[in-house]
Parts: sequence; structure tokens; C-alpha cells
Amino acid sequence: MSVRKAAMILHRCCWLVFVALVLVDVVAEPLVPYGLTFVPAVAAVLIGFLVARGGRAAAAQERPAVEVGPPVTGRWVALNSPADKVPSHGTHGYGQSHAIDVVAEPEEGSRPSFRPLWPLARPNRDFPAFGAPLVAVADGTVVHAGDGQRDHLSRTSGPALAYLLVVEASLRDLAGARRVVGNHLVLDLGGGTYAVYAHLRRGSLRVKAGDTVREGQVVARCGNSGNSTEPHVHFQLMDRPDLDVARGIPFTWRGIGVPRNGEAFVAEAADRPQDATRVRVRGDGDGGGRGGDGGRGDGGR
Repeated sequence: MSVRKAAMILHRCCWLVFVALVLVDVVAEPLVPYGLTFVPAVAAVLIGFLVARGGRAAAAQERPAVEVGPPVTGRWVALNSPADKVPSHGTHGYGQSHAIDVVAEPEEGSRPSFRPLWPLARPNRDFPAFGAPLVAVADGTVVHAGDGQRDHLSRTSGPALAYLLVVEASLRDLAGARRVVGNHLVLDLGGGTYAVYAHLRRGSLRVKAGDTVREGQVVARCGNSGNSTEPHVHFQLMDRPDLDVARGIPFTWRGIGVPRNGEAFVAEAADRPQDATRVRVRGDGDGGGRGGDGGRGDGGR
């Protein structure tokens, strides 16, 4: 076991011990003096800081961008893009330095918008991304494939988002990477590069560990599992298959580059059988996409 892996496990264990001590203090006699209750929390914060520092150091020596195909077909919009900031999701943890989220929007305005109060949550069928096919970005081998977690309702209202940020996200982080990314797929693309598809729809995987895939092959469908506000695709490249220890790798999508936050792009599927679909891409007609030469090959930094 690597030092980084052990540190991540210890980090979660410290938080779990802290939570357990607090709960015991509330419902029964304290197990330790009040001041010592916070020792595990302080240790967890310190370990988290050291792990994050190591991630920043690795990012300073990051690898060149790897060009792959897009993981989706149709018209999508980018969110939390590395073209705007790195780390794109505010952390180097779980190999997310250059991760990107994309939401399906077949036509402008066709995706439900955020509401301050009501409705508190929406069913997944209201979002065009839910159930959309996802394709292999390159030839590779399936390292991990899991789709047993449920797809929850959206978190697209003020109260629901607050619940996600304050309660749900913390609990998922304590449970580990699997609960954060939800149903997910990891592909070994060769050359020390691994592709991750997160928040997949329950029961939608078409591949299993050990399978080989071809670029453009449909491998799963978009869902809303894990730490997710709405049905969307979370995609990233990283240098090893274990999310606890992986470092992010910059990517660029062939013919598109790296779309910025709020930028639309279109990936068109060639007219081939679904399980062998390969994709060609172009910029969206309203200026949403851009060619590969003009894309942010270095993740936008």
C-alpha cells in the first residue's frame, strides 16, 4: 500500500472517529475529556492538507494533455471546466485536477434551470442528460465497472443544494471515493492514462472489468448517482486506476479542445450500429465549440 493510499484511509478514519465521539457525547457519557474529542478532527484536517499539498506539487509537474474523443454525442454544455481554472473542481483529490462536467442541452434552454425554493427536487426524467449514451473516448481495457448505486432526485433548488453541500457531500466523502463518484467506469487507455466516467445510471453498464473497448463504442448511460446535483457526465483522465491515489492528467477532445464553463459543443455520431458507434465532432453552430488546434490542450492554464 502506498503512503498516499494509507494517508487517505487514515484521513477518513480520523473523521469517523471524531463523528463517533461527538455522537457519544450527545447521547451518553463522554468517552474522553471534551478537549480530546477534537483531536481526530485536527488530525484529519492536517492529513488532508498534506495530501492536497502533494497534489498541488504533482500538478506543477503535470503531463502534456492527452487527446481523446469526447465521451458523449449530441449537444452538451460544459461546467466546472479546467479551461477556466485548475483544479477545476476545487481539489486535486480523487484525480480531479482536470475533470470536467457536461450536461445535455439538445436545444438552448431545454434543461431545467436552478430554482431558489421550488420545486425542491426534480425527477431525473426531466433532464435530457438522463439515460444519454456514453461512448469510449479511445481504445482501451475496462479496469473497473460498477453501477449498483441508485440514481437520486436532483439537487437543483436552494434547500436541496444546501443539503448536498453541508450534509450529503460530507457523508459521501467519509464513505470514500466510490460514494463520491457514484456508479462509475474506469478505462485503461495505455501509456499510464486512465479515463473515468462518473455518476452513471444504475444498471446501464454494457461492459465489465477485463473487457476491451473500441473508441466510440457505447459503454454506459448518463445517470445521477453519487455526489451529483443533476444528471450529468463527470469525465477525467488520471495516471492510475485508484481514485484515492490518482493524479489528474490534462485532456483535450479531438476536434473540440476543452470547452469553457457554459460553452456548448456538439459531438455527432456516425451512422453505424449502436454498439460500434464512432463519433466525429464539430463546433456548435452558435459558437459553442472550437477546433482542436484552438482548444486548451493544457487544461486551460
